[in-house]
Amino acid sequence: MTQTKTLSSFALDIRKGLTHDPKYISSKYFYDAMGSKIFRQIMALPEYYLTRSEYEILENHLSEILAAFQEHQDTFSLIEMGPGDGSKTKILIEHFMKQKVWFDYIPIDISQAELKGLTNDLKIAHPQLKVAPSHGDFFEILHQLNLHSHKTKIILFMGSTIGNFTHTESLAFLKHIRKNLSTGDKLFIGFDLKKEPKIIRKAYNDSQGITRNFNLNLLHRINRELDGHFNIDSFSHEPSYNPLTGEAKSYLVSHKAQSVKIGAFNTTIHFKKWEAIYTELSQKFDEEMILELAEKSGFSVDINFYDSHTYFTNSLWRAI
Repeated sequence: MTQTKTLSSFALDIRKGLTHDPKYISSKYFYDAMGSKIFRQIMALPEYYLTRSEYEILENHLSEILAAFQEHQDTFSLIEMGPGDGSKTKILIEHFMKQKVWFDYIPIDISQAELKGLTNDLKIAHPQLKVAPSHGDFFEILHQLNLHSHKTKIILFMGSTIGNFTHTESLAFLKHIRKNLSTGDKLFIGFDLKKEPKIIRKAYNDSQGITRNFNLNLLHRINRELDGHFNIDSFSHEPSYNPLTGEAKSYLVSHKAQSVKIGAFNTTIHFKKWEAIYTELSQKFDEEMILELAEKSGFSVDINFYDSHTYFTNSLWRAI
């Protein structure tokens, strides 16, 4: 009992996942300092279309996005969940400021360092913009904002993070957002779309092996932080894509029967030859799936913005 209390959340989750059948590691643990560095390399890869596609949407549809956000409102609150460095949001903010739109920006993140860096950047670039960074749980902060603000709220949930959730998890997450909004508030959310399967497969299995390194870094992280004894060379990154379901999944596969000790929780994990650790779901969507998610979670779809290849969409939903 004493040991459990002293273990980190990371250690507890790794122990739970690697002693489960089948084995898994939560994708949220990809992003330590090294993982984040590798992911920045992934975003620059020619095969990784997702980030470029969303940037294209924002840059090519700025006027339409603003019109859809603003409607008949003189002012609104732009609220972002997990903005990171805010690079995509800065494109919107730059345009909104040039158009002399009245709005305030509320980035919400669990990382104080990210919030501080983003806030400082915006204060320098747009000293007249009201930025109210909020550190903590997104839903708790959103609930308080809904109680005390009468402005129209526009929630930004860009990127393709919703694709990392199962269908059940997505519905629960979106319903929780809706619960903390007023009728007429909006959600601007990113979806990676179904497309030619080989394009998707290449995005998760690039020719330079950067995505492989990103996945294998999970084992390096366990070795570094939890006194793990993984032989990294005895595992490989194995991605898959099912065009029927739209599920792109990633696994780490053991090449041999082996036992791996993890000192932090004094447990030895046993692997059969070709046994896999499930590491990530990257769901791909079509318009019917997006509409169903919106309707089942209490929203209507106002408009979908697409890139030129129709690889990605930023969908604007209205709370009903």
